[in-house]
Amino acid sequence: MDLWPYRWDHLLRYRYIETISLWEGRLTTGHLTRCFGIGRQQASKDINFYLREIAPGNISYDKYLKGYRPSADFVPRVTRGTADEYLHLMSRDEQLMGVFESLPLATANVEQLTPPGRDVAPSILRPMIQAARARKRLEVDYVSLKNPDREGRIIVPHTLVFTGYRWHVRAWCEKNQGFRDFVLSRFRGDAEILDDSTYGEDQDSDWLQRVTIIVTPDPRLSKAQQEVIAHDYGMSDGKLRLETRATLVNYQLQLLQLDPRAHQDNPLAQQIVLENHEALTPWLFT
Repeated sequence: MDLWPYRWDHLLRYRYIETISLWEGRLTTGHLTRCFGIGRQQASKDINFYLREIAPGNISYDKYLKGYRPSADFVPRVTRGTADEYLHLMSRDEQLMGVFESLPLATANVEQLTPPGRDVAPSILRPMIQAARARKRLEVDYVSLKNPDREGRIIVPHTLVFTGYRWHVRAWCEKNQGFRDFVLSRFRGDAEILDDSTYGEDQDSDWLQRVTIIVTPDPRLSKAQQEVIAHDYGMSDGKLRLETRATLVNYQLQLLQLDPRAHQDNPLAQQIVLENHEALTPWLFT
């Protein structure tokens, strides 16, 4: 029996309607026409069908917003209603199996592990997105391992980043007078948008700077073992070169399960090493 009684292309559009409505707080036919290449009339039919057959009362038209907004008692019907769904949609970084997850398709015998979803409330994410797009100051409460008590912060977000394990936002922090990474799931309460800011992505020098990570097989391995590792990682001339933003170096190394601070006595434990450690030192975690 099919999980959903809808064609998969229709179901994708209904999920898109639900996701954009919930996390951005405003849905228009333009969202659908741009994303799916359909006409405005078809987009309107999709929204009306969602309202009539799938989730009556979930969204309503707001003439001041000139779009549909989620109701106070919004209940996800064709999505899980998690922030990760919206964030991955915006990043365009989901794997093919993730895009078609739970659709009634015949697939190969494939299983994909995904990191656990982090709890992020719409009352945090909606204003975060709006502030980032409009370069606005945002007043929020934040907790950390160093300071687990809620602390008020004023930040100016500019980019949401998925590290492969969790989401954070890159933002100017008025307390620290510098750009910092804030884990999305550690914001608390509601966020309030304030006035305009002069700080933005174009002033975040570490974000704008591009660097190259160079990884090689551990030289203590035998030549044959090094060739196996080089093939595993698709290395060229025995080296893997990864270009990234300076602020993302540590997260890229974490994805490689490579800790440049640790020395493994057994070369088989980590198998790869960071060749240009000195060049990347300014951006490595201490």
